[in-house]
Amino acid sequence: MNRPAPRRRTAPLTAAALAAVLLLAAGCGDRPTTHHKPGTGHEQGTGSSGTLLAARDDSGHRLRDLPAADAPTVRAEARPDTEGGWNVHLTVERFRFTPESTGGGALAGRGHARLLVDGRETARAYGPWFHVPPGARTLTVRLYADDHTAWSVAGAPVQTTVPLASGSTAPSTSASAPARTPDPTPTGRTLDIRVTGSTVTPAPARVELKKGERITLRVTSDRPDTVHVHGYDREATLTPGAPAALTLTADRTGLFEVETHESGLVLTQLVVR
Repeated sequence: MNRPAPRRRTAPLTAAALAAVLLLAAGCGDRPTTHHKPGTGHEQGTGSSGTLLAARDDSGHRLRDLPAADAPTVRAEARPDTEGGWNVHLTVERFRFTPESTGGGALAGRGHARLLVDGRETARAYGPWFHVPPGARTLTVRLYADDHTAWSVAGAPVQTTVPLASGSTAPSTSASAPARTPDPTPTGRTLDIRVTGSTVTPAPARVELKKGERITLRVTSDRPDTVHVHGYDREATLTPGAPAALTLTADRTGLFEVETHESGLVLTQLVVR
């Protein structure tokens, strides 16, 4: 007659052994740990890109310097809101918004933006769209790392500044208001620009204009695209191989970028004084 094998007893876990098991379980996978912000990985909690400078920006945050080739860039476009204020869209390169890891380590290409309205910090942006209330005159957008240091190049913060008209609204750009039609033979300067792949010829530079001066941008691209003059909200469709002419009168002062929508290339900058 076969007897069942005797059951082997296991010794109960000591308190120390139990603590070790729980510690190992907590460290597995991507679960939060105690040495950095909950919800972030180890790299996010300990990353430290660039060179931390002793200098600070005007908000009191230390600068974190990167080589120009590795640093992020930011451009801002403000459009009047029909209910007052401005809707602002940010275009960033070598950068993404990471609200989920704010407070973690500084990793290149990650972070958030801070908004300075008329020189005073008013809010943070964790995405490309935000609203500026009525009454603002200028807006500065500055990029920050997750640890709240300001990204910089050669000791200068990575930022962009756009002028806003005084009051709650800017001149109307609604579809019901017909756009100015250029003269059949426009006078003023003509700037010829050619886009081949990611190469712009001539190389992007600033074009100085006097207020009231007329300029024609004649752009030829090797791919379908749209050329857009920021601040004037003027656009022209680019057909491969066919020059597209965009004529405007520089009746607003400031710095205005001309870029392509699909490829995101800056073609030139118009400086109107």
